[in-house]
Formats: sequence, C-alpha cells, structure tokens
Amino acid sequence: MSADRQQLPREQWGTDTGFILATIGSAVGIGNIWRFSYVAGENGGGAFLIVYGLSVLLVGLPIVIGELALGRRGAADAVVAFAKDAPRSAWRYAGWVSVLGCVLILSFYAVVAGWALKYFLGAVSGALWQAAGAGYGGYFREFIADPVAPLFWQCVMLALTVFVVAGGVRAGIEVANRVLMPLLAFCVIVLAIYSATLPGSAKGWQFLLSPDWDSILTGQVVVAAIGQAFFSLGIGMAVFITYAGYLAPETRIPRAAVAIAAGDTLFALIAGLAIFPAVFAFGMNPAAGPELAFITLPQIFLAMPYGHIFGIAFFGLLSAAALTSMMSLLEVPVASVLHRSRITRRRAAILMGVAAFVLGIPSALSFGVLSDVRISGDGVFDFINRAVSNYLLPLGGILVCLYVGWFLRRADAVSAAGLSGGVTGVIWYWLVRLVAPVMVFLVILDTVGEL
Repeated sequence: MSADRQQLPREQWGTDTGFILATIGSAVGIGNIWRFSYVAGENGGGAFLIVYGLSVLLVGLPIVIGELALGRRGAADAVVAFAKDAPRSAWRYAGWVSVLGCVLILSFYAVVAGWALKYFLGAVSGALWQAAGAGYGGYFREFIADPVAPLFWQCVMLALTVFVVAGGVRAGIEVANRVLMPLLAFCVIVLAIYSATLPGSAKGWQFLLSPDWDSILTGQVVVAAIGQAFFSLGIGMAVFITYAGYLAPETRIPRAAVAIAAGDTLFALIAGLAIFPAVFAFGMNPAAGPELAFITLPQIFLAMPYGHIFGIAFFGLLSAAALTSMMSLLEVPVASVLHRSRITRRRAAILMGVAAFVLGIPSALSFGVLSDVRISGDGVFDFINRAVSNYLLPLGGILVCLYVGWFLRRADAVSAAGLSGGVTGVIWYWLVRLVAPVMVFLVILDTVGEL
C-alpha cells in the first residue's frame, strides 16, 4: 500500500451516542422481529428465551467486545484488524472471509427487506388489505414466485442502503441511525402496549415468558438460541470491527458492547411481546415459521381493531430495521475497498451494492423461476440462510475468539478491550478464549450431525 493512501484522512463518528445508536442499529434488524419471532415460536417460547439470554451473555457479549477491540486497534478495515500484528500471516484471510461474508449476507438479507418494504407500501396504499379475499398465503406465495417483483423490491432496498452509505460515516450512517433508532424504539413499544390490550393476549405473554423446563436444555433449543444470538447481534460479520475503526481513542468499549447487547436483546423481547400476544389472541400458530410475518400477521391485522394502522406500523418497523442493518453490512466491504483504492466512497458503495444485488438474484428467484433448484435438499434462499446462520457467522465468531484469545498477548487483548487486569478482564478473556469458541464449535458440530 502506498504512503499517500495511508495518509488519507480517516472518518470518525461525530459522538459516542451516534456510534452506539449506529451499532445497535446494525444489530437490530429483521433478525429481531421476523426471525426471532418464528425461531422462538418453534423452540418453546420461554425456554428458548432463557437459553438465548445466556447465549448473549456468555457467547455474544464477549465476542462483541473482542470485535470492537480489534476494530479500534486496527483503525482501518476488517482485513487490517486481523493482519495488524502479522501482515504476512494467514490471519489476513480471516478478514477477507468476513468481508466477503458480509456481501453474501447482504445479498439474501436484501430479499427479505424487499418483502417488508413491499408489504409496508401495500399496507399504506391499501393493496395489502384488498388481497384478503384471495388469502394472504396465496398473495405472499404469488409475490415471491413472480420473476420480476422480488428483484425490484430487493433493488429498491439496496438503492436506499447505497444512498445512505455513500453519504459517509458521520453524515450518512450516523445521521440515519439518529433518526431511525428512536423511531424504531417508539414503534415497537407502542405495538407491544396495544397488543397487550387485545382479549386473550395473556396467553402470548405466558408463552414467551413461562419456560417449558423439560425442553430448556435440549440440543435443538441450545443450537437455535446460539444461532439466533449470532444472527441477531451480527457477530462474525466484521460489522463491529469496521464500525470500531472509526472510534475515537477515548471511547469505552465495554460500555458500548453492553449497550449493544442489551439494546438488541431488549428490542427482540419487546418485538416478541408485540407479536405473540396478538398471535394467541386470534388463535394463530406461534410456530408458523418464516411465514409468520407475511401470512399470519396480516390476517391478524385485518381482524383486530385499528389493525390497518397496526399493520402499517409493523411493516414500517420491519423495513426500517432492515435498512439499519443493511447499512452496516454494506459499510464493511465499502471500508475495505476505500482502504485499498483511490475510488470515491460513492463509487465504492454503488459497486458493492451492485455486487450484492447480483449475488442475491438466485435467492430472490428461489421461490419461482429457481424453485426446482435444490442444494442439500433446500431451496437456494433457505440454503444460504441456513449456511450463513449455522456456519458462516459462527466461523467468523470463532476466528475472532482465536485471534483475540490465542494469537494476541493477553495484556494486549485486555488493553485493547479497555478492560483492567482485574476480575472483569480475566472473566472476559477466558470467556472469549475458551467458553465462547467451544460453545460455538459444539453448535457447528451439532448442526452437521456429528453429535
């Protein structure tokens, strides 16, 4: 890399609050609303919630701190963060795995985000409610099987993401999150309060908050909980590494990491309290799977008082949450391109956005034109979703644990994390060095059927 490239000014967050909102925004997304709801429903509600909380505490939070520490220490992009201490070693490939993984995740994530935006605008215009006569199952399946419509909405969401990221870290991503995150919090709280007033909603609260102790330690629940923690927090995607590269030296990493993990978990919980009481109030199936948001919930909105308004708010929430996550996913490859070339941020954002769109075409068409294509028994979309959640994200998390816990000297790791050499630092170090990677590795083994 030439010296003049190294001397290019590095962007920084405007304030610590802006950074925390942006990182929470990167974590809070479709995974907290769409995916958390149906995964919790499929795995026993309260039992899943307890194991999920432990997964966040023992696995998620230590790795988040590790990623933030790597990012601020590298002060560049994900590749530099891993290669800083040994630029010629194989560790530089760990950074590239995360960068390429982000583009892949963004490619299929944008497909679901497009669905959400389509439903939001349909709820606003009334087209969604007019489709009730044909049934929402048929409406949804006809939409995702269309050879053009899913691609169009995927493209719209990616275009919005490119527009924000092209504006820069402070003027684009930070400003957008300062507006969207308070709005998201307000919407989900209002929806949860309204959902609690519905007759029969208490069963939903009981389902989510009262665990089935017989299933709490089953392999299925543990695997699902850790996988959801990775997907929801965004661990293993180098988002926190990239965002921390724009941090000021005085920012306290442990406090920021706790805020990210707590904010993400609280948002998922409140979203569950908005969805499940309504599901039970109208006698629907809480384990409806991915169709919960796009088939089951519109039926509920149509039947409940002020349901049209509720539906607009819900799908608006889903679309905005998707956008905040997509911004962070796009920023990871954009940061890597900017660090290694002379092109402008705007061109880098467009280039990576186009790459994500092209890679996402098979996922967008997997329910229609490519519905007969099977990979290990799954359609293209389901295969990529499963591969990302069960393999790619855990692999990225393990690489962070190995680098921070085994490659770096203990003193350097603890110092980079902003922790003292006391009890807190020791606990974090051994969680990231031993507990987190072992738990994640066991989940991977279980996923591939080795246990």
